[in-house]
This record gives sequence, structure tokens and C-alpha cells, in this order.
Amino acid sequence: MEEQKEMKLKVDKTVWKEMFRYLSIFKKDFLILCGFMVGLAGMDIVFPLLTRYAIDNFVANGDYNGLTLVGVLYGILALGLGLIVFLFIRHAGKIEMGIVYKLRKDAFEKLQRLSFSYYDKNAVGWMIARTTSDATKISETVAWGVVDLVWGATMMLGVSVVMLIINWKLALVTLITVPVLAVVSVFFEKKMLVSYRNVRKINSKITGLFNDGIVGAKTTKTLVREELNIEEFQDVTKDMKKTSIRAATLSAGYLPMTLFISAVGTVLTLLLGSNFLMDGALTYGTLVLFITYARQFFDPILEIARIYTEMIGAQAAAERVMGLLHEKEEIVDTEVEEKEDYGKIHGDVTFENVSFFYKEGEYILKNFNLQVKAGETIALVGETGSGKSTIVNLACRFYEPSEGKILIDGEDYKKRPQSWLHQNIGYVLQAPHLFSGTIKENIRYGKLAATDEDIIEAAKVVHAHDFIMKLEKGYDTEVGEGGGMLSTGEKQLISFARAIIGKPRLFFLDEATSSIDTESEAKIQKAIEEVLENRTSFIVAHRLSTIKNADRILVIDQGEILEEGNHEELLKKRGHYYELYTNQFVEEAGREVLKGKVV
Repeated sequence: MEEQKEMKLKVDKTVWKEMFRYLSIFKKDFLILCGFMVGLAGMDIVFPLLTRYAIDNFVANGDYNGLTLVGVLYGILALGLGLIVFLFIRHAGKIEMGIVYKLRKDAFEKLQRLSFSYYDKNAVGWMIARTTSDATKISETVAWGVVDLVWGATMMLGVSVVMLIINWKLALVTLITVPVLAVVSVFFEKKMLVSYRNVRKINSKITGLFNDGIVGAKTTKTLVREELNIEEFQDVTKDMKKTSIRAATLSAGYLPMTLFISAVGTVLTLLLGSNFLMDGALTYGTLVLFITYARQFFDPILEIARIYTEMIGAQAAAERVMGLLHEKEEIVDTEVEEKEDYGKIHGDVTFENVSFFYKEGEYILKNFNLQVKAGETIALVGETGSGKSTIVNLACRFYEPSEGKILIDGEDYKKRPQSWLHQNIGYVLQAPHLFSGTIKENIRYGKLAATDEDIIEAAKVVHAHDFIMKLEKGYDTEVGEGGGMLSTGEKQLISFARAIIGKPRLFFLDEATSSIDTESEAKIQKAIEEVLENRTSFIVAHRLSTIKNADRILVIDQGEILEEGNHEELLKKRGHYYELYTNQFVEEAGREVLKGKVV
């Protein structure tokens, strides 16, 4: 698994600059929200001034007649405060949902563009965590954190200005603890970031284990691994518990520390203010005002401290999401004009001195050469790991050669858009995958513009129509997640229909009949031959009986062609292919005999 490179152990400006780029999408809503927060801070500042006015002008003089007007003003301000709170919560929620939507949309689009190599190196759980919990963490922090920062900054600035105007000496005493808070913040910063990074990483492991447990439920039960899986999951969750408690402890230590320091500031204000009051340099109303402001001044600091800890936690998530969004795409269209009409693919495929490795230095193919004429059927046989599927994946441009070139109709396929090639490819895998939805929707997935008649025709060609019509809802039958409601053979027939409906010029079958029973195989073998007619095709074969009619059969060993010819020619050579074929024929004949005895 390829993990994210760690960034510096501090609030990284680069990461947050990227995050706030998403916030800029909602610039209008954000500016309105900032206006609400400035208004809210302004009202919070006005309330103590009203109190001061009431105490000094009415309460201290024993004149309560003017308090009615003050009460009315309080009521008006309270109503305005309630309205602003409602509006800012609505706008902040809108921004939060908008950011998480955009993050997930961008992440999903990125996953569609990334090469197969990325999926080879990263577990499904990691990708799911980045697009779900990590994206949620970021959106919450960016939307609500920025709101609180605007309110806090406005509140602190406003309170500071008012206090300095009224009594600058007492104001400086109130503000003297701010540098101490800054030092404490720096101390906690590094430790919290490390802890929250670890929390996010372990969370991804847990997501991955859930995914593996659900997807591999049948394998788990058949191998009786339930207890072992539970133990493994418990180990990871215990680690998560331990790391989360550490992160929470650090946050819990940071917030009380700031609370204590702010309390010291309030006490200092009270002590010095009392002396000023006794000396007649301060009124009762002004003392109450400063004590209220001292508390109000440190409330934003406490809020900023909380936001700070959340930003530390969210930065770990942001690093991971940005790592996905900035992941380099290994296969990209260069010097290509997407809108240019390159015409239809004829079907010639040429490998010119192609070398390829998944891991640098460990070559799967070395100076591999192959020329395939349009309409020719090429079968690839050989031991597991010999390079058969690699040849197919390179021809499909799922991977690109490490060295050498692959030509389609005489042109290096790197000079054409990927879409030009992929729209002309039909691909059927050994393990068919169906998407949640109906049979009709899954077949149409191969050609979105296909009519119902096109879908039925494709199903009939691969002999899937009969079994589909026996189902209660026919083509509208739900296949379940991953096609779980159908048998493996039925799923394979659906995948065949999906592959041919687009009438591709290049066809690839990667051991596509190995999961189908002998009876089903016989039914579709003739259909496959009809489908492949006049189409360039590559067949990776496990059952050699399925490739008798191939134009050329290539015996692959360690990325090299050992033997080449049609079925009859290779049998006459009595070489490697002859041994593979006769051994498999004997094995299959033996199974048929045993089957007959059992019956």
C-alpha cells in the first residue's frame, strides 16, 4: 500500500490555501456569512455598553425610569441576534454541504482518470476513507471554522478598540496574557498534529477491514477465518482507541490551559479595575464593562483554540484528500486534440520492442515484438505469470510500455486520445463485475445510447436471452450488488452482452470462459466466433479447447513467445503447446468419466 508523504508538523499554509480554494467557489455566500458574523460580533460588543450605560446613568443614581428604554433596546438587539444566528447557520450549512459535494465529486472524477497502477498500490478502504470521512472532516472545519474565526477576530478587535478608548491601562492588563496563549499554542501544535494524523490513518485501515470483511464474506466463511478476522479487527480498533484517546487528551489539555490563562486575565482585570474604582478613576459601569469584555475577549480565544485543534485534525485529512486529488496520472493524453476526428479503428496492432515492468527493474516483457493484422484472432496461452494479461493490458492502454511503442493502425497510440481507443474496445474479464441495477441497465452500460432492441439483440447473440426471459422481471431484474443475485455463468453472459453491444473493433477475452460451466461454454463458443469475426481479438485462454479456431496461438513464457502457429500447426510440432493441450485433454476426460460414475 502506498501511503501519503507526511508534511511538516505544523499548520501547513499550502494545504489550507488549497482547501480555501474550495471555499472561494461559494464566495458570495461566504461574504454574506462574514457580514452576519461581523454583525453578530458587533451586537455582542454593544450589549455590555448598554449595561454600562444603564448602571452609570440609572442604577448608580437610583433612577430606574430610563431602564425601560434600555430594556426595549435589549429586546430589539436580542431579536436581531436571533435572526442573524438563524441566517448564519443556514449559510454555513449550505457552504459545508457544497464543499463536501465538490470534494467528493473531484475525488471521484480523479479516481476515474487514475491509471490501473494506482489501484494496484492502494487499498479500497483508503480510497473510501478519503472520499467520505476525510472529506466530511474538511468541509466541517472549513465552513464552520472560518465562520468562528471571522466572528472571533471581529470580536477581539472590537473589544480591544473599545477597551483601549475607554481606559488603555486597564485594557493592556486585560490583554497581557495573549502572548502566553501564543506560546502554549505552539507547544501543543506539533503533538496534536502527529496524533490526529495517526487517527486518520488508522481510520482508513478500519474502513479497509470493513470493506474486505463485506466483499470477502464468502471466502471468510469457507476458510473459517471469522475468529481470526475478529481478532485482527480488534487489534486495529484497540490501536484506534489508544491513538484517539491520546489525541483527545492533548486537545483536552490544550483547551483547559487556554481557559486557565484567560481566567488569569479576567482576575487581573478585576483586581486592577477595583483599585481604579476605589481611586475614583473608574465608574461601576465601566468596571462591569471591562470584566464582561475580559470574558468576552477570551471567549473568542477559547473558540479559536478549539478551531485550532480541529484544524490540526482536519489537516491530516486534508493532506490525504489533496494527495489523492494531486496524484499523478501515469497515462495522460499529450499533444492530442480531443475534438479531432481520428476516424474509426481499422484494427492493426503492433508491439515494437516493448518492455514493461510493474516494479522497476523486474521486467515482465523485454523487447517484445508482435504484429497483428486487422480481423485476426490471437490466442495467448502459458503458465500463470508468464505475461499474457500484461500483453492485453498494454494493448488496451490500461498501462503503457516502459520502453518501446505500441501502434494502432500504424500510429503510436500515445499520440491519440485514450477515449479513441477505449471506445473501440470490448473487454470481458475472468471475474465478471456487474453494477447495482437491472440486467438491462448493465448491458446498456456498454453503450448508453442503445435501445431496448439493441440490448435484446446483444443478449441473444451470447445466448443470454433465454435465461433472462425465465426470470420474473426479465430484463428489468435487479442483479444485486456486484451481480450477487445471479450465478457466475449468468453474470459472465451479461458481461459478454455488455461488451459486444458497442460493436467494438478490438475485442479482448481474459480467460472469460473459465468461470462458465461446460454446457454454457459450448453454447457461447459459436457465438464468440461470430462476434470475433472481422474484429481484431486477443484471447487469454485457460481452456485450450476454446481457442482451436484462433488464427494464431502464442505460447508465452516469461514474457517471450516460445511457439507460434494455429492449433493444428502447434500440435504437429509436438512442443510445449502439444504438452499443454494433451495434458488438459486427459484431465478433462478424466473428470467426465468420474462425473459419469457419480451419476
